[in-house]
Amino acid sequence: MLECAAYPATTLEPDYTMNDTTEPAGETAGPSSDDMPEADTVDGLYHPPATEPYQDPDTGPSDDSFAEAAEGSFAEAAEGSSAEAAADQARPARREFKARGSTVTRCDTCRLPALNCLCPYRVEAESLARFWLITHPLEHLKPTNTGRLIADVLPSTEVFTWYRTAPDERLLELLADERFAPFVIFPDDQPDYADRVVGMQAVRDAIDPAVGNGARIPVFIILDGTWRQARRIFRRSSYLDGLPVLPLATERETRYRLRKPASKAHLCTAEVAAELLRQAGDGDAGQVLDDYFDAFNDSYGASRRHSRLPGPTPAMERLLARRT
Repeated sequence: MLECAAYPATTLEPDYTMNDTTEPAGETAGPSSDDMPEADTVDGLYHPPATEPYQDPDTGPSDDSFAEAAEGSFAEAAEGSSAEAAADQARPARREFKARGSTVTRCDTCRLPALNCLCPYRVEAESLARFWLITHPLEHLKPTNTGRLIADVLPSTEVFTWYRTAPDERLLELLADERFAPFVIFPDDQPDYADRVVGMQAVRDAIDPAVGNGARIPVFIILDGTWRQARRIFRRSSYLDGLPVLPLATERETRYRLRKPASKAHLCTAEVAAELLRQAGDGDAGQVLDDYFDAFNDSYGASRRHSRLPGPTPAMERLLARRT
């Protein structure tokens, strides 16, 4: 989702995972300049500047920055094969790289450490509004991503992987379906699309059978990636150009503790979705998602400390009561 200092209520999750995905023809595989770590992340979290060695908060620093790797390759080419051979002899052998957390046993379903599995607290809810997540490829493998919590609670949620030159065909079909009234969740801080900006009343009007073309299903489209990736998706996806833009206004403060936000006003993806549900009139579904997010937050936090939660938290107890 989306957020920044000027737009604190809409968040996307930061990207820290290198791209292992084979992208369709025409799209450059691997991280582009838009995918490099950045300081203004969509969730308000700090990303090291591109001039520093890249460091993943979960896996630790990489061996070299992109700049160092490129610089080293040019230097070796200039020195020639003899200098390269001498350098190889002088350089100590590297140990096998193992990411931090690589030895943790995780649940195959919720992807949390098995020590504090989230599955017992998974509860589905119903809502009139739906969510379509357009997700950057790098987001899928990140275990702290909260966008997937939305799909756990609301089975109607659709998740699409974004590629600049290959739009998802199903997404295009859904956008053309007259049953839906899609809204792109994005800040209203640029004048070139000011005519597309709407408020929550537009969502309520879409539901009202007496307004416009009759009752339609409101859909919140969330761009899931870093701020730079989200802007890129927004600007380079022509199929989004004609859609209304809905900025989220809220006084809510974040409860996300797995990463330190730049401001308490910077909400994570699941928190944004819960607030959208409440403002759209789906308060019960918003509460379920909020409780599920809190259970995720507490479970993952305890696992990072290598400890088991002593018992269900209040949010977990509310979820367990809904399962009975």
